[in-house]
Amino acid sequence: MPTIYYIRHGETDWNASGRFQGTQDIPLNDKGRLQAVAAGGRLGQLLAKEGHDPASLAYVASPLGRARVTMELLRGAMSLPPPDYAVDERLREITYGAWEGFTLKEMEHSDAEVYAARHADRWNVAPLRGESYASRLPFIADWLNSVTADTVAVGHVGTCRTLLVALGLKTPAEALEGPILQGAVYEFKDGGLTIFQGEAV
Repeated sequence: MPTIYYIRHGETDWNASGRFQGTQDIPLNDKGRLQAVAAGGRLGQLLAKEGHDPASLAYVASPLGRARVTMELLRGAMSLPPPDYAVDERLREITYGAWEGFTLKEMEHSDAEVYAARHADRWNVAPLRGESYASRLPFIADWLNSVTADTVAVGHVGTCRTLLVALGLKTPAEALEGPILQGAVYEFKDGGLTIFQGEAV
């Protein structure tokens, strides 16, 4: 299996206020742009340590703007032409349907029954008129099967959680635990995962 260097998009104002974005195209804020540049520097250092030329890797991003801008800033930080990367719909975030733009408290108030069911089984229960992690898993598995070279991928929280399951590194319950960090590089290599955080931005 080729090595995958996975980066979550940088922060947006909705991230900062605890609002779920899903497929809404919310732009990076200033902190998010700094995180994207920092991730590029971190990735460049890692590739240099491993003896890889950054230009020799494949680069692919979710089609959502926050992922694409993160990719472009990341590539620029490594002195690569920012727009030279692929876009793949399979890497996009899960859809939160009617709950996009909502905080957890607003979700609960809008439909307490669906919220309670999802709270009990976040992997399989979809948000109101949205998608579940389970429903996105086949798309991530399909993308994984298409990866033939060492690849830098920029996506979302949901993308990373389903990737952890698709690679057999975590169970669905385990994959939903803890944060997926912004500005970090997740290296999926030789059947394992190493997270390179560096300093907080």
